[in-house]
Amino acid sequence: MACLKSIVIPAVLFLVVAVHHSGYRKPLHVLAFYSTNVEPDHVEFARQAIPFFRAMAQRDDFDFTPTTNWNDLNQEVLSHYQVVVWLDDAPALPAERRAFEQYMAHGGAWLGFHIAGYMSSRQAWPWFADFLGTVFSGNSWPPLPAKVDIDDPSNPMMRGLPASYLSPANEWYSWQPNPRSAPHIKVLMTLSSSAFPLGFKETLVPGDDIPVVWTNTSYRMVYANMGHGNKIFTSVEQNRFFENALLWLGGRLR
Repeated sequence: MACLKSIVIPAVLFLVVAVHHSGYRKPLHVLAFYSTNVEPDHVEFARQAIPFFRAMAQRDDFDFTPTTNWNDLNQEVLSHYQVVVWLDDAPALPAERRAFEQYMAHGGAWLGFHIAGYMSSRQAWPWFADFLGTVFSGNSWPPLPAKVDIDDPSNPMMRGLPASYLSPANEWYSWQPNPRSAPHIKVLMTLSSSAFPLGFKETLVPGDDIPVVWTNTSYRMVYANMGHGNKIFTSVEQNRFFENALLWLGGRLR
């Protein structure tokens, strides 16, 4: 028995060391939903997001699967993915919504961009209004770049980011109630006060408090208001945040 232990223990230690030095990471599978029959500027964002995240997946050794089939938002398919992304749309059918609610309740993770957070009223999907912590109220127009401030520099998703940066041209949403007022919402980025007034037709004015990135601490989720047009991925700082957010949701960043 002593001889057997002397063989097994070094073998186990060798395996642990080998795994550590091989850079092993736990499997990460990401399913990204998008639509091609929605507002063209949202489609353009999705079409740029797909190669961006594919390249990231290759660098960071995870699986990234884009799909236009929202019927895949069901329990069986979702069970194979650690993170779900909504690039330019949201589920409309009750069965898809129920499946997503169950997925999140059982530890799934979600990254939503821009229009993914749009609802005309709380009654449209009460669970999602609570999940997001707010409902769409209005937007700036036309799409313009804006300075954003980092609210919580200690958050892992803010790693490597400056205290503020210029976010590329985007249509910026306002919210009612302010998501910052919800006890389970942690705001991570806000439009800088120096960005106002913002817009020419529909204008955000000085004194407005406009969160643009936040997480619901009751779930593993991130909402980012960026996602309108073809300039979103032209900022090195913003791209770093997108990467950090996805890695954090997938348990790769702590």
